[in-house]
Amino acid sequence: MNKIFTSALMFAAMSVSAYAQDIKEDFKPSSKNQPGQEYPMVNSQGYGRFRVVAPDAKSVVCTLGLGGAKGGTELTKGEDGVWTGTTAAPMDEGFHYYHYIIDGGVFNDPGANNYFGSCRWESGIEIPAHDAEFYAERDVPHGNVQQILFWSKETNCLRRAFVYTPPMYGKDPQKKYPVLYLQHGWGEDETAWSNQGHANLIMDNLIADGKIEPFIIVMTYGMTNELKWGHMHEFDIKPFQTVLCDELVPYVDSHFQTIADKKYRAMAGLSMGGMETHTITLNRPEMFSRYCILSGGIYKPEEIKDKSQVDLIFISCGSKEGPERVKGAVDELQKAGFNAVSYVSEGTAHEFLTWRRSLYQMAQILFK
Repeated sequence: MNKIFTSALMFAAMSVSAYAQDIKEDFKPSSKNQPGQEYPMVNSQGYGRFRVVAPDAKSVVCTLGLGGAKGGTELTKGEDGVWTGTTAAPMDEGFHYYHYIIDGGVFNDPGANNYFGSCRWESGIEIPAHDAEFYAERDVPHGNVQQILFWSKETNCLRRAFVYTPPMYGKDPQKKYPVLYLQHGWGEDETAWSNQGHANLIMDNLIADGKIEPFIIVMTYGMTNELKWGHMHEFDIKPFQTVLCDELVPYVDSHFQTIADKKYRAMAGLSMGGMETHTITLNRPEMFSRYCILSGGIYKPEEIKDKSQVDLIFISCGSKEGPERVKGAVDELQKAGFNAVSYVSEGTAHEFLTWRRSLYQMAQILFK
């Protein structure tokens, strides 16, 4: 869950002039652009460059990147009425949300694809990562991400989930698969892990490389009572817990080739989804045997009443998120006899490259 003024957070505190002389003019369209659109652009150093046609505007600020008077990148108007601007510093590798503030109004970039984040459809930009091969589009067998709809008596409405099935799924009708229930962060929805997180590509590549045994991933909307930012302490987990454990899991087990046993069922989530994972796995230990929190808190040994119920605990974060707490928590869990693993994504913060890398590492040990 990237917040708009915090998803691109990690810029060095230097002036525009200190960087400008060093910016390489090797800009290329972002991989997240709409078809045929040249802007926004990124260069090999991680700078972003933006362009907006707004001849009557008095001010244009891109919320991505520090340096502008309003906390973003200020764009400059040319004689042709076109506004352009470049971030004041390189951005973290990976995916970032952003939008424009034009004369006080909020607008998406007409050149970029939109992604649901911060409780609205935001523009997205991708800064190429040096290790992007693990989620790259490759010539390998690809699985399927399909939408499912299920009726929830708990919330009295039709709910949606997306299910990733591996490339070989269905070829052997007797073959059963483990299942990971994977939750998004606050302000996002059930599309996030596939669109922003490339979970399906990560899985396809891992399977093709022989690094994991295939499993199914289920991604559903984690909010049953809508809250504004800053009010997460008011979130009531009980309705969603019922939706997940008593409605969605039985639906998936009855409609897909799953191993319907907690030993082969895991739950994971990023940020708010990590909070949900923490609470639900402790409340309903009969449902899941593998607990995974990505930038969303920790487990303490004393919280888990029956150690024999837990086969794995995986906790991760970015190196800019205070990894000492994660490492310390895992050390304590290991001392208490738990199979616990920590992972720290180097050079990233509360953002999707942290979580892509976390899924890649987690998947390789999840059902071993």
